[in-house]
Parts: sequence; C-alpha cells; structure tokens
Amino acid sequence: MAKPRIVYVCSECGTESVQWYGKCPNCHVFGTLEEQIQETASNSNSNGSFSRGGWQSQLRNSSHSTGEGKPRASLKFSEITSDEQPRFPSGYGEFDRVLGGGMVPGSLVLIGGDPGIGKSTLLLQTANQLSQTLPRILYVSAEESGQQIKLRASRLGATHKEVQNITQINDDESATKNGNKDRKKKDSVVKVKPEILTDNSTDNWNIYVMPETDLEEIIKELESLKPQVAVIDSIQTLYFSSLNSAPGSVAQVRECTSALMQVAKRENITLLIVGHVTKDGTIAGPRVLEHLVDTVLYFEGDRYASHRLLRSVKNRFGATHEIGIFEMVEHGLAEVSNPSELFLGNREDPSPGTASVVACEGTRSIVVEIQALVSPTSYTSPRRSTTGVDYNRLQQILAVLEKRVGIPLSKLDAYVASAGGLGVGEPAADLGMAIAIVASFRDRVVDPRTVLIGELGLGGQVRLVSQMELRLKEAAKLGFKRAIVPKGQAYPDDLELEIICVSKVIDAIIAAIPPQPRSVGSVEKAYENEIIREIEEEI
Repeated sequence: MAKPRIVYVCSECGTESVQWYGKCPNCHVFGTLEEQIQETASNSNSNGSFSRGGWQSQLRNSSHSTGEGKPRASLKFSEITSDEQPRFPSGYGEFDRVLGGGMVPGSLVLIGGDPGIGKSTLLLQTANQLSQTLPRILYVSAEESGQQIKLRASRLGATHKEVQNITQINDDESATKNGNKDRKKKDSVVKVKPEILTDNSTDNWNIYVMPETDLEEIIKELESLKPQVAVIDSIQTLYFSSLNSAPGSVAQVRECTSALMQVAKRENITLLIVGHVTKDGTIAGPRVLEHLVDTVLYFEGDRYASHRLLRSVKNRFGATHEIGIFEMVEHGLAEVSNPSELFLGNREDPSPGTASVVACEGTRSIVVEIQALVSPTSYTSPRRSTTGVDYNRLQQILAVLEKRVGIPLSKLDAYVASAGGLGVGEPAADLGMAIAIVASFRDRVVDPRTVLIGELGLGGQVRLVSQMELRLKEAAKLGFKRAIVPKGQAYPDDLELEIICVSKVIDAIIAAIPPQPRSVGSVEKAYENEIIREIEEEI
C-alpha cells in the first residue's frame, strides 16, 4: 500500500514544498501555498531493466558495443511528411485570423478574460456557426445549467438557424471529380461536410449541452459522442475525484487539462477551453496550463465599452500577437470589418493635442488616434496618467522633450490616452505621443491628414521602425495625405502619400504642427525661431 505524502503547492507558480511557508520561495507571493495529499509510488519495480541499477548496467554495456548506430524511433527531416495542417473555418473571420487561418482538428485553445467580458457569448456564437457545417458540437458548462444556456442562446437569437445548403459543397466535389481543378481552394481552410443535417428539422442546432463538473463523466461523453468541436466552460470548475484537492487548485487544473488533452489528441477533437484570470490579468492556475495547450487567447476590453479585442499570445499553428476585434451589439458580438475607423477620432473637427499613429498587432496595422492634455499642476508633484499607452514610455518622452527641446514639462500635468482604449505599447507610437504633447502644450492643432510613425531616442533622434510598408499602406487606404517617418527608412514609391523624413524630434514638430505665416525669411526657420522664443519665455 502506498503511503500518502503531504506537500504544499503554490497556486500561482506551481512550486512544491515539503513544509508550509507564508510566502512562496519561488514567486514570493504571500498566502498561496495549499496543502495537498499525494500518493507515493512504490519503490519496487516489476521490470528490473528499468530500475536504477538495470538501466545503468544497460548504459555501460551499450557503450562497449561496436558497429554503426541505427535509429529506433527518430526520423530525418527528409522522412517527415510536409503536408499542410487541415483547418476548418469557425464562422468568424476575426476568430480565424487570430487562430492563424482557422481551427485545427485535435488542437486545444485556451481563452481567458475578465468576468463578464463575453467569453461564453463568443464561444456560444462560434458553436452556433460551427453547427451549420458540423454534425456534433458539445458544449460542457460547469458553471451554468442547461436552462441558462438556452436562455442566453435565445437572447442572442441563435436557437433556430437555417440549415446551410449542402448542394454547393456537393457541386464543388462533383466539379473536382470531373477534372475542374481550378475550383479548388488554394488556402488550407477546408469545409467539413456534415453527416447529419436535414432541411425539415425543427431544431437545426447540432449542439449537445452537458452541465457537468466531473471530469470522468465529461471524458466518457467525449469518447461516446465524438464531437468535432467541444467547449469546456470553464477548466477551473472541473474536478477529478481521485484527487483530494478542491476544484481550481494547481493539481486539479493540471490533471484535468492533461486528461482532456489526451482525449482530444486521440479522438481528433478541437477543444475550446475557457480559463479564469487573476487580478493581475493572467490565466489562473499553474503555468503548466499554458504550456499544455496549443493556443492561448486573451479576450480583452472594457466591459462598459462596446468593442472587444481577442489577442493571441501563444499559437503553435500561426503567428502570435494577432488581434481580432469584435463589437458588443444587441444580439451578441459582431465582427468589426474596419477597426481603424473604430480607434480613429473625428478628423472633420480636430482638436489641439491629438495625433494619428499606425500600430501593428501581428500582421494587422491599425491607425489609432493619440490624445494628450498638458495643463498647469495644482499639486506639489505633477500628475502623470495614461490610458492605453505605457506609463514608462510617457515618462521617457516627457524627459526627452524637456531635455532636448526645452519644454518645461516637469512642472505640468500630463495625460495621454489612445482613442477607443486600444493598448498601444510598441515604440513606433513614440513620435505621435511626442507631437500630441507638444501640440497640447502650445494649444495647436496637428494636421488631421498627417500620420506620424517613429521611435523616439533618448538623444532626441527619430529612430527606424519595422513593417513601415504595411503601416503606410494602411494610412493611404484611410485617406491620409502626409506621413512623417524616420530618415533613412525604406518605403514604397507608389503610394499617394507625401513622405516627410525627419531625423530629430524638433524637425518632426516643425513638420507636423502648422507654422504661423511670416513675411520675411524662411517659413520653417521662422517657425523654429518662434518655438524657441516661446519656450524661452515660458522658462
């Protein structure tokens, strides 16, 4: 009989300890060690070759063997097939973009987000779209009853959907058999032919709902039903009866995810798993949870705002840091076809302290409006506040403007925000933030048809950024006329944009903010002298 052993496992990082500590010795978080009882394996081993002395003796004997080495299970790259991984569409183009082109059979997708952000709504609508082409979809709810799920589905208007016409798929198949190869799709997204769909069905949903928290019952249902896609909502509420720990603990989440992964890979089931997040915004549970799954997605956004962002932070079948944009409407979530219009302000009525930048999220470029407000402080220390931009980047830009340009920002409050609340964390938005701050300081309006792209160095120089061609094409598509970019940056010549190359931040300020007309001398030189004179007067 195996003797039980008591260990203490950290709920944040999964570190095991033989005794309890108030603070985890690994992640240094207080009050996270939980007591768990584990069964120790027996020291006896029926196969002597795998005992300690057995494999050591085999290793010594094999070292004296002669002859050419031969592989047992390993393969060369030339022996591995390079077939493309088949995919099937989820019904939402934004969801497919984040997944890398569609869902992969047998993959595990983990979706995390704040409570009430819309994770269950997104997966229920996705299941509804998949039910039009797939015969069996399993929705496992460990938090809601079947009546609650049906009530939400009725509110979303998804309980009765028209059956997709299968004749189009059959026509494509017959055309392929007749030798019409041109009608085949070139991409990797394939349509799955339904097995059971009838036009005279009253309930056209091919979704099976299972309110259950027991892992063993869920695995039995997966092996019996064999659905193409299964939704687990959520992984932190499942429990394995063989473990003594409570649901949501490190051991429960690790074992439940591992068991579901084995079933999904064996039965070729695509699993969509919902994960809770901590107060820091990370997936709750051990870090091994994110290592077990194939894809990790975060559903972000303000619950009081209309738009939602689906962001990829890990993807074994596609690029990371891709985003999909949805909008919460009356009947659930809707895709946003042109996200730049969502995060771009009203260019017909511009206001002082605004500038437009182009942010890249994965392979998608989005034009975002940066807003800045600089005002005299009424406190001993000036306030700094950011929304959607990095706080440390703002502090750095303020220091550069004060040191290299001479603007006395250390005595002024500074507030910077991105329109729509989109998180802009890349350095390419530095130039736009700097111009918006200067425009607010001088109460000037930046040309609304000008876009600013560039990283701001500590010496006041404008540094090169990546994916410049992609950014400029997005700006030209939205009707911008000018683009201020770093000097020496390569850009295409066929764009209908006036490209202004600058090397210093003072040159960008002169080019971005319209100068006051002067009767004598050069306009740019007069405007530069005006800025320097006004700054000296402020000091």
